[in-house]
Amino acid sequence: MVTDFDVPRFTQWLGEVTGERSDITVTAIRGGGSCEMFRVDRLGRSWVVRRAPAATVSDTAHQVIREARIMEILGSQGISVPQILARTEDPSILGAPFFVMSFVEGDVIRRDGLPEALRNDPGSNDGIGEQLIDTLVQLHAVDWASTELAEMSRPHGFLDRQVNRWLGQLDSYRVRDLPGIDELASWLRAHLPQRGDLTVMHGDYKLDNVMWAPTAPPRIACVVDFEMTTVGDPLVDLAWAMIFWPEQGNPIALAAPGTPNGIDTDHCQTPSQLVDRYAAATGRDLSAFDWYQVFSAWKLAIVLEGSYAKHVRGQSRNPVHEVFGAIVDDLLIRARRFAQ
Repeated sequence: MVTDFDVPRFTQWLGEVTGERSDITVTAIRGGGSCEMFRVDRLGRSWVVRRAPAATVSDTAHQVIREARIMEILGSQGISVPQILARTEDPSILGAPFFVMSFVEGDVIRRDGLPEALRNDPGSNDGIGEQLIDTLVQLHAVDWASTELAEMSRPHGFLDRQVNRWLGQLDSYRVRDLPGIDELASWLRAHLPQRGDLTVMHGDYKLDNVMWAPTAPPRIACVVDFEMTTVGDPLVDLAWAMIFWPEQGNPIALAAPGTPNGIDTDHCQTPSQLVDRYAAATGRDLSAFDWYQVFSAWKLAIVLEGSYAKHVRGQSRNPVHEVFGAIVDDLLIRARRFAQ
């Protein structure tokens, strides 16, 4: 039973917004990242409520209404995203702003392996990497300048701002010496690529931020989690996706070959093969791609160090946050490798 959800109030509001009054059933959904998720069944259809955390309503990282608007824009441009039914900033209904989107039948690829349908058809596993790249190519081809995304983003000078932005983030919670973190920042500044293309940038594009159709062969049913979406450098997205792609020695690989339920070893591309596929499809110059590999690993190290810092300070009891300390160290080693 869902206790933190005002079903009568929500039912009334949704009926008023849609013009169709009906009883509903509500079920909490596991996951959803920083936001809370609920499944709503109504009039023979299933929907998902994505609600901002009540404690962080004013935090720009949880601007769910912005996220809903981005999804509406991308949907109108042919990107596979859930349909938005309704949205509101009024916290009197569910305690925080939220939006309602269509429920998409599908599965997520996680660290513990592939969904059953993809496990049972290992010969089609090549399609996982192909779909991941081809969908990113499609996202990066959106004509953002003709949409509201032009007003919702700060595209110019995007790369120039990144190093100082993330160092400032780290400075707000530094709890230990991180070998090479500041030297890498200097390297990033010194080797900043010439200004390249500007595209829609998902901001957290990876295997577990797309929904996979429930049957083989692999097909991306929709892209999700647009909290960090903006207009920026598309190669940041590509490098970010590669951090989580399976390769030997990668501690945060999703569904790594050789692990239980992982991608079939004979049908798992190398990161270089996927990067080449992206380059061939877009025609973009990837000669400076090592910079993006350094930056993405360095940035993720800073992001995860925030959770590790909470563990060190006794502000988090999540056992995963303790593990993040070692992962941060590995990410910095990865960043230094690409910087050589």
